[in-house]
Amino acid sequence: MSFACGAPRFRAPASNALLAWQQAYAERGATCAADVGGEFAIALELPSGGSYLAVDRFAVHSLCYAVHDGRLHFATRADELARRLGIRELDTQAIFDYLFHHCIPSPRTIYAGIHRLPPAHYALFENGQLTVAAYWTPRFCEQSSADFGSLRDEFLGILRSAVQERLSADGKTACFLSGGTDSSTVCGLLREATDRPPAGYSIGFEAEGYDEMEYARIAAKAYGADHHEYYVTPADLVRAIPDVAAHYDQPFGNSSAVPAFYCASKARADGYARMLAGDGGDELFGGNVRYAKERVFHVYGQIPSSLRAGVLNPLFVNPVIGNIPLLKKGTSYIRQARVPMPDRMQSANLLDRLGPAEVFTPAFLASVDTAAPRQHQRATWAAGPREASLVNQMLAFDWRYTLAENDLPKVVGTAGLAGMEVSFPLLDTRLLDFSLKLPTSYKLKGLKLRWFFKEALRDFLPDEILAKKKHGFGLPFGPWAVKDAALNALAAESLRGVAARGIVRAEFVENLLTRRLREHAGYYGEMVWILMMLEQWLRRHAPDYRLG
Repeated sequence: MSFACGAPRFRAPASNALLAWQQAYAERGATCAADVGGEFAIALELPSGGSYLAVDRFAVHSLCYAVHDGRLHFATRADELARRLGIRELDTQAIFDYLFHHCIPSPRTIYAGIHRLPPAHYALFENGQLTVAAYWTPRFCEQSSADFGSLRDEFLGILRSAVQERLSADGKTACFLSGGTDSSTVCGLLREATDRPPAGYSIGFEAEGYDEMEYARIAAKAYGADHHEYYVTPADLVRAIPDVAAHYDQPFGNSSAVPAFYCASKARADGYARMLAGDGGDELFGGNVRYAKERVFHVYGQIPSSLRAGVLNPLFVNPVIGNIPLLKKGTSYIRQARVPMPDRMQSANLLDRLGPAEVFTPAFLASVDTAAPRQHQRATWAAGPREASLVNQMLAFDWRYTLAENDLPKVVGTAGLAGMEVSFPLLDTRLLDFSLKLPTSYKLKGLKLRWFFKEALRDFLPDEILAKKKHGFGLPFGPWAVKDAALNALAAESLRGVAARGIVRAEFVENLLTRRLREHAGYYGEMVWILMMLEQWLRRHAPDYRLG
């Protein structure tokens, strides 16, 4: 059975997407998806009796697959495919991967024998053989003599088209509005496209250091938005967590999912069926703090090896000299800089810092490969654009892990739970292609993040938003879990449930709940959250799961 979803954009206008896909495959074969833009998932029955699957460059639309009884079976959800095929076995390695990444990166899923197509990949099943490969890989072709004015005009034209083409048929489209650069841009462009006040939905938190409603209000005022504010409470979390966790087809640990769900729910209650999200601007145009941080570390690798080996390393990487107060920063810098990419970006990984032996039971550790998540990342890094600048290599890496595996499933999943369609104008294929030709210095100018994006929109975005630090819908779960009795009870019960399944050590859970969470709620709250969401997912989808 053939299947097509999303909003693919073909080179020639097509009134019937499925027929257009069939023609594209007949002309180009398995790599035909490289000629198709937009957000899509496609499954074709081939004249030869085989099957062809593909998802868009960011896997906004998902496809899971399994070879069973000599056929390729597929579904948009892993749990749906598991039910259809009668698969109940969970993949223990996937549980470890989830606790490392806070999601389960493709192609693995929580179900043994069921896989998910990675972004920009296809699967071809013919003559009993399955081939899974990339149909598109990024190629950065930086313009050597960039003209800012021309690039700005092209950029703004693409942005306007991307928003205009994503309006619902009746033009009644809302948007997420965090007050950040990306969501504010989408809100303003929505005003232009519809010529009426855009409906913007914002979430706030009554918690110091977490609320950025001030900036959402600035954007709303600038664009005359019909602004809808909702302040999430601990009681809201207690109500929503079980349903949000269970809605995903496998464990998913991005805590921003609950605020996103409330945003989408409020828009749906107001009669909207489609929302636009601002995800992607940071990852296409260089907006994450780690890009600047890694550029600083990259300087060490540019120092002549003789100077590093003969002077710097003996001076700083020394247990005695390195502890001298004036030299400690240099020692820390060199130790971090000597870690190769992409491992260096995981230097703050919570699971590593806690120590797997402290967290997990011996039986669980014996059943998994603790090196697998880093091997997955190393393979992705190695397959990336090796000829590109460090910044561009990091961008391409984030397209996989930050966007396709994490942020996009967060928004798509919770919007779906609320009965809402969602689309991402800043991930328009034309904008992606545009970003590939920008000079690296236009993305990260010195240590200044997303320089071109902000300069191109300087007369469009409010100054306060251009100057604000990156925030997002951060959730104060840890501080709330310490103070709110009901939320604390839900977390404690959930974590003890994970321990009872033989995954984590009971001693670790009790220490986490009674000591560490209270000592540093924001930091250790992250581990409490991902364990809680794992248990809540298991209760709905695999209540009898026990290790061994």
